[in-house]
Amino acid sequence: MYEQFWPPIQLSIIVASIATFFVVVFGTFLGKRLSSTNFRGKVFLDTALMLPIVLPPSVIGFMLIVLFGQNSVIGSAIEVLFNQSILFTSTAAVIAASVVAFPLMYQSAKVGFRQINRDIEQAARIDGANELQVFGRVSLPLAKQALVTGGLLSFTRAFGEFGATLMFAGNIPGKTQTIPTAIYVAMESGEMRTAWLYVGISIFMSFLLLGLTYVIQSESN
Repeated sequence: MYEQFWPPIQLSIIVASIATFFVVVFGTFLGKRLSSTNFRGKVFLDTALMLPIVLPPSVIGFMLIVLFGQNSVIGSAIEVLFNQSILFTSTAAVIAASVVAFPLMYQSAKVGFRQINRDIEQAARIDGANELQVFGRVSLPLAKQALVTGGLLSFTRAFGEFGATLMFAGNIPGKTQTIPTAIYVAMESGEMRTAWLYVGISIFMSFLLLGLTYVIQSESN
């Protein structure tokens, strides 16, 4: 029981942590870039980046299979380089979690950077700071609360991802089975005690992380 119960929890934490890392890095970068620039097609790009938050998970899973499947250019290249398809692996679970969690980080970062007084950034430039220094020493600290909130929400979303993960990574015990898919299997097999334990852990984690976001937001007001 112990050997079968803990692997989905461990994998969920690992997958959500790795996914959150990539989401925070790319979400912060794109949030900063698109918060302060205007160009033709920005609305289209902005909409595309936010699309995963409203698309059905099955659609996201389908698109990931099309993009990374063995018949795609990307999938074929990965198979040649690593001698293995990316489908039904823990890497696929990370990709699926990253895609569904990305909009939360991106939107939080964009809002956080938009709220920064541009005069402060400009003053740093006048004092001789380059763009990297302005970003690291001025922009990031001022947007810190929004970025932390986005990171926590992204982790929570990645931790609970089910539909896209099930389609793209599958439900292989000890390899790609996360808490949401483990709940599904436990329900199907009538193991309600196990299902309730996983549900309780999910609710506890989500409640804790959402509570932290409210604490952070209240401190900024």
